[in-house]
Amino acid sequence: MSITILLVEDDPRLGKTICTELERNDFIVHHALDGDIAKRLFSSEKIDIVLLDINVPLVNGFELCKTFRELNHGVPIIMLTALGELDDKMNAFASGADDYLVKPFNISELIARIKVFVKRRTLNDSHTEIVSAGDLVINTTKKEVTRGGVNINLTAKEFKLLELLVRNKGKVFSKTELAEKVWGLNYDTGTNTIEVYINFLRNKIDKPFNEKLIYTKTGFGYYIKHSE
Repeated sequence: MSITILLVEDDPRLGKTICTELERNDFIVHHALDGDIAKRLFSSEKIDIVLLDINVPLVNGFELCKTFRELNHGVPIIMLTALGELDDKMNAFASGADDYLVKPFNISELIARIKVFVKRRTLNDSHTEIVSAGDLVINTTKKEVTRGGVNINLTAKEFKLLELLVRNKGKVFSKTELAEKVWGLNYDTGTNTIEVYINFLRNKIDKPFNEKLIYTKTGFGYYIKHSE
C-alpha cells in the first residue's frame, strides 16, 4: 500500500532533507513551498498524510489546516513548527491538527509518528463496513454517504437515522422506535422532531435523484425500499 504525503515547508533545504528521508522509507512525497501550492496539491492529488509548517508564505499553517480539514475530515495532519508554546499547540489542535512536532526534530521520530497513522489507517481499512440500498452507499467507518457516486453531507443525527433505516431495509420504524434508537429518549407526540429529520434526509437522499428510497407507511412509520 503506497502512502502519499503532502509536505508543506517553505525552507527548501529542510524540505529537501525531509523529502529524501521519506522517499527512502518508500513514501511518495509532494513538497509545497507556500500555502497556495499546498492547497492546489491537496485538491489535485490523493493525499494520505499532511506534514504542515505553520509559518509558510501566502496562507499560514493554521488556515491551511482548517481548509484541509474541511475538504477531508479524515486525513491525518502533523504540524512541524518552531513554535513550541502551549498556546501554539492548542491553536494547532483547534485548527484540526492530529499531532504536533517541534523543530528541530529527529527525522526518525517524524517517521515513527507517520507510521502510527499508517497503521491506524490500515486497521480502519480492514474493519471498514459498508451498508447500502440501491445506489446509496454508507461507509460506517469513515461516516461517509454517497448516492450514485455523489457525496452527501449529513449531520451526526441524520447519519445515525439513515444508517438505522438502511441497515433494516423494509422494516417499518415507528416514531417512538426512531426516537429511542437515534436520540435515546422517549418520543413526545407533541413534537415533530422525527418528521423534520425525515424531511431533511428526503431533501438530501431522495429529492436530487430519480428513485425514491424513504417511504412512509401511514399510521405506522418510516422505512427504506429500493427496486432491485
